[in-house]
Amino acid sequence: MVAISFIIPAYNEERLLGRTLEAIAGAAHAMSEATEVIVVDDASTDRTAAVAEAHAARVVSVNCRQIAATRNAGAAEASGDMLVFVDADTLVTEAAVRAAIAAMRGGAVGGGCAFRFDGHLPLWGRIMEMVAVPIYRLVGLASSCFLFCTRDAFRAVGGFDETLFGAEEAALSRALHRQGRFVVLRETVTTSGRKLRAYSGREVLRVLLRLAVSGSNAVRRRETLDIWYGERRPDPEADT
Repeated sequence: MVAISFIIPAYNEERLLGRTLEAIAGAAHAMSEATEVIVVDDASTDRTAAVAEAHAARVVSVNCRQIAATRNAGAAEASGDMLVFVDADTLVTEAAVRAAIAAMRGGAVGGGCAFRFDGHLPLWGRIMEMVAVPIYRLVGLASSCFLFCTRDAFRAVGGFDETLFGAEEAALSRALHRQGRFVVLRETVTTSGRKLRAYSGREVLRVLLRLAVSGSNAVRRRETLDIWYGERRPDPEADT
């Protein structure tokens, strides 16, 4: 019987997905837990599905191009009592997974953990990294790269809000808070810093200001979120 379902939304992630799946497999093996890994392939045009299958993951194919709906599609196929949502460019650790499972078995309805970005970051990116983790912990939010919850709590809140094209993890975090204890772990996962390298500080600041001014309205339209839904820019460190 499966205890833990890892759910990975993916769009054109053939380059980084293999590392993510290897990290999950390593953590699961070390814990000797009954697990399943589900990759939700959202209309990829590259070898994302093939990479997932080569790493023994179950592939669920959708055509949403909307992150909340993609995550929900994976959860609908999951059979575990505990759900762990991991971004396709994120490397989990045994410590983070073990702490997440212990938290849920100890009564928490869900949570997240600390994170760091990989590779070289511009100065503004390093500042963002230093500021973001304490803020997430202070306000009690999980980052999108690693969010966990019990199946019962996920169903109770109706899953991810599919009217949102971004910040869906923040909305789910707030909803889970209303169900019970929500924790932000000190354990750390590593996620890709490619967007911080590919976009300028001015471009990112413009998006953040739009979010600050417009609130949730800014994440209800795909067109305003090019950093996530526009054509992906190459990572300057991709070949280094």
